[in-house]
Formats: sequence, structure tokens, C-alpha cells
Amino acid sequence: MTRVFIQPEDFDLGIEAAALRARDGGVGAVVAFVGTVREHGRGADVSAMELEHYPGMTEAAIEAMVDEAFARFDIRAARVIHRVGRLHARDQIVLVLVTSAHRAQAFQACEFLMDYLKTQAPFWKKEYTPDGAHWVDARVADDEALARWGVAGANAA
Repeated sequence: MTRVFIQPEDFDLGIEAAALRARDGGVGAVVAFVGTVREHGRGADVSAMELEHYPGMTEAAIEAMVDEAFARFDIRAARVIHRVGRLHARDQIVLVLVTSAHRAQAFQACEFLMDYLKTQAPFWKKEYTPDGAHWVDARVADDEALARWGVAGANAA
């Protein structure tokens, strides 16, 4: 079963969660994170965001992240959907779904995957503001979040 989807199309949380747990009667917990494009970023109004990636490389990198989540946590399934292209403020941008027998493992794996995605996934983001478009730099806080899992992030200075 495919676990990682990179797509311009929107996703439906309910449909994706139902699909992930449909084949597994041992699921006792489904944890989801949905990220959206904020209207305000780094002191400016944001009207849109454009995401670029390298097809093939991005999926492989995120698949490796999902493999790491399976190695670290007792989870039954995981799915990551990340949108690319031009998105507008309030649009959904990312979905991370994790199932497990118990909630603690699902919460931890979902949070681990999001921390990993924020720092390690090969996406390039450009925000559109009243002052023009600019590329979004990595944040120290994102690397710090990843560090608590014992993974060094090198994106933020």
C-alpha cells in the first residue's frame, strides 16, 4: 500500500482516515495532523504559498521517514499527503495519519513524522505577501523539535 502522496489536489481527512483503518481490526487509535497555510507568517500577511519539490526524491525521503517511524514506534499504518503547487491562505497543505493499537504510540509517531517533515523533507516554500514573494527559511525551533527525537537538523542557523 502506498504510504506517501505528493500532489497538488486537496485531500479529505475523513476519507483518508477511513481508508487507512478499513483493513485492520487491530486499530485502536487513529491520530491525524492537518497543516494549513497561515494567513500571517513572519510578520507579514500571506495570500498564498508555492511549494516545489523534486519528484521521486521527495517521496523516497518521506518513505524513509515513515520507515523510521515504524522502527521507533509500535504503529500499524501511516500515511503522509503533502500538497505542492500554489496554495492559498487557509488551504490544507499536509496530512499525517498514524494508526496503532494504543493512542500514545500513534500520537508520538505522528508528532515525530511532522517534526521530521518540517526539517528534512525536500520541499521549497515561497510565500506571497503584500511586499512580494520570498522563500521561506528553516527555523531554529523546527530543528529543536527534531532534536528531541535524537535527530540532528542542519537547516536552521
